[in-house]
Amino acid sequence: MNTGVAHNARVWNYWIGGKDNYDVDQRVGDHVASINPVVRDIARADRDFLGRAVTYLTAERGVRQFLDVGTGLPTADNTHEIAQRIAPDSRIVYVDNDPIVLVHARTLLTGTREGATAYIDADVHDPDAILERATGTLDVTRPVAVMMLGILNFVLDTDKAREIVRRIMAAVPPGSFLVLTHPTYDPEVGGELQVPAMEFWNENATPPITARSAADITAFFEGLDLVEPGLVSCSQWRATSDSAAVPQYGAVAVKP
Repeated sequence: MNTGVAHNARVWNYWIGGKDNYDVDQRVGDHVASINPVVRDIARADRDFLGRAVTYLTAERGVRQFLDVGTGLPTADNTHEIAQRIAPDSRIVYVDNDPIVLVHARTLLTGTREGATAYIDADVHDPDAILERATGTLDVTRPVAVMMLGILNFVLDTDKAREIVRRIMAAVPPGSFLVLTHPTYDPEVGGELQVPAMEFWNENATPPITARSAADITAFFEGLDLVEPGLVSCSQWRATSDSAAVPQYGAVAVKP
């Protein structure tokens, strides 16, 4: 574990007010925020989107299984806590490949007796390994909500990213969902400063990251039916109050 170089999981943790980060993460995080002042708003909006999406899927769509790819460091109201509050028998598998996340996840991500909470050490670039290990906890003959929040931006090749989504969604049955957020440089949602901020990030932190257009992000949902309101700024997806747009799209789609 290299604590001398800023790492996404720890910087993200810093931006949302967590304690699991180091001076180098704080310095890089502050500098990124000086280039792109809304970055902390993006981090919080992404977290709030997760809460609304999991609540919607559990309470309104009856989902009882979640595959959360790219978990990040545990904070308050993780996927299993939200789902199991509504449906204690919910089963959640978290996926990440960062050693610091692994240590914290195994300590903190404990769920209800009725349900199941598991953590697997796997890389988003290896969807077959994710699927193979997830089947130890999830029944892939029943619907699964695949959570890919802020993770495909670390797959720099867009065709590769689309293939990862296709592979995972092909392995889950009809009635399953894809829940996705992704940063954008689109000016319509205030994304102009994402590019210089990410250039600084890629020179000073790990892993490297990219932003994409709404069209490229929409393509991840090919073959799926988007749930209303479709692809929007994640801060505005089924929000209960007027929220300013942030340059991070979010959507939920169902596999027909």
